[in-house]
Formats: sequence, structure tokens, C-alpha cells
Amino acid sequence: MTSDTSLTYRESALRAIAIELDAINALSGRINGSFEKACEVIIGCNGRVVVTGMGKSGHIGNKIAATLASTGTPAFFVHPGEASHGDLGMITSQDVVLAISNSGNTAEVLTILPLFKRMGAPLVSMTGNANSVLAREAVANLDISVAVEACPLGLAPTSSTTATLVMGDALAVALLEARGFSAEDFAMSHPGGTLGRRLLLRVSDIMHSGDQIPRVQETTTLSGALLEISRKGLGMTTVVNASGELCGIFTDGDLRRTLDHPIDIHATCIRDVMTRNGRTINEDQLAAEALRIMEEMKINALPVINRDGLLTGAINMHDLLRAGVI
Repeated sequence: MTSDTSLTYRESALRAIAIELDAINALSGRINGSFEKACEVIIGCNGRVVVTGMGKSGHIGNKIAATLASTGTPAFFVHPGEASHGDLGMITSQDVVLAISNSGNTAEVLTILPLFKRMGAPLVSMTGNANSVLAREAVANLDISVAVEACPLGLAPTSSTTATLVMGDALAVALLEARGFSAEDFAMSHPGGTLGRRLLLRVSDIMHSGDQIPRVQETTTLSGALLEISRKGLGMTTVVNASGELCGIFTDGDLRRTLDHPIDIHATCIRDVMTRNGRTINEDQLAAEALRIMEEMKINALPVINRDGLLTGAINMHDLLRAGVI
């Protein structure tokens, strides 16, 4: 491979990216009354958004349906060819149809348009041709036209599919914000992935509690505290007063700093060497917040308290790792 060939590869790639960027930038001027109408129709829908499209538009439609569904707008994809052979039974008059076609005249999509009309399902279209049949029949048409495809032959859908995808994302985000969709709502539809674990797991779900909490009285000797750290295996112990209130923490790091000075571990009280007013976390907070605090403070464990400020648990980095939060 010559350097000239490598340069040609890079030039082709950069030209394609520039063309597709132009196509995306052109969408800004099309977020208009039609876009608002499409949002209003979907927000007012009592059913689901049924996305349909043929070929590359269908592939993009599948992704748009998935994005809508995961951001608070129930949606699914129906292939227009399959719709003509039974899948129309999946659609009801309570649904909204989002039909995608760059030409706006795709035969397989136009074939099923009368059936949408007959059942009374509102039609929103995404087309590159505002004068097409599909655009004229829709209650709102989203303009996804492009000046040129990134494909130098002008044949392979490239810029047009990118513009469609971005318009679909814009629609999903606008609907998400209009619904007040939260991070916790998002997690509820993603319980199996890392995102779900980070957004759903509370500290109370994974913390050590009861007898598992490393805990000593403030009058305990340093040697006694070290035994508690070894028994519980969290690299730290909490220190409480006679009322059971958290008054400090002693960690492996504290031990290293303490041993830098002459000290009798059998005579020294833990209250004299512990860290006071250390960071804690509430049991109701997200486990991901515990991770953020640990990373920010460069520590490996946290005491857990309840709303009354009482010690109820302990959590360390290994707990977060086992729970899949990291």
C-alpha cells in the first residue's frame, strides 16, 4: 500500500464526514411547527408509536423505535411487507404511525396507508420529499431531505439515513423532556445492564449490615480495633460512642500514618487516632454515588448512616465491584 493510497482513503473518509455533518446541520432549520405537531400527536397518543419503513429506512426505523421505547414513549417497529401479511393486527386506532421513506413514495409503505386511515391511527411521516404521497397524507411531516449523499455515486443511503437517525433522536429527546422522564425511569427499562445497576441499586441493597459492620467503641484500644478490622475484612472499622452514634472511622491508611510515630497499640485508645468527621453516605443514596465519593476522596470504604444519622452499615469498593456498579 502506497502513501498516496492511504491519503486517498483519508480524503474519502473526511469528505463523507463533512457531507454528513452538513446534512445534520441542515436539520436545525426544520425543527418547526411540523415537528411540534408531531410531538403533540405522540404525547396525546393513548397507545404506542408504530414505526415502519423499508430497506435502510427500516433499519433506522428499528433504532428509532428502540430509542423511543427506552426513553418513555412506548414504540415498536413493524416491517411494511409483513404488515400486509398479518402484522397490521398489531396496530390499533389508539396508536400513532411513524412512517419513514426518503422518497416518500415507497410502494410497500404506501400500500398500507389506507389501512392506517381506515383504523383511524394518526400518521406522522419522515421524508425527504415534502410533495410526496406519504408527506401529504401525514398530519405532520418531518423533513429529512439532504442535498447530496455521502456516497460518491449518489446511490447508497448515507447522508439521508444519518439525517433520519438524528431527527429520530431529536424527536425522542423532545418527548423525553416533555414527559419529565427521569434517570430512574430509564433504569427501570434497563434493569439488566450496567446502566440499570448504576441507576437502580441503592447503598442499602449491597452494604454490610448488622454483625457484618466493623464497629468498635471509642474506648477500645488500637490493638482491639485492628482485630476488628481483620475479622470483618473491609479494611476499616467504624468507631461509635456509648449511645451507638458514629464518631469516627479508622482505616488501613490511618494505621500507616499512626505507626509513623512511637505508639503503644495496647494502651492507645482508638478515639485518639481515628479520623473524625469522615465522609459517610446515606443508606437511601444510589450505590453509584458511593462510588463517586470514594473515587473523589481516594478512599476504599464508607460508613453508612440512616436519615437519623445512626450507623446502619458499611460499604467498600469490592462491594461495588461485585454488584456491577463499577
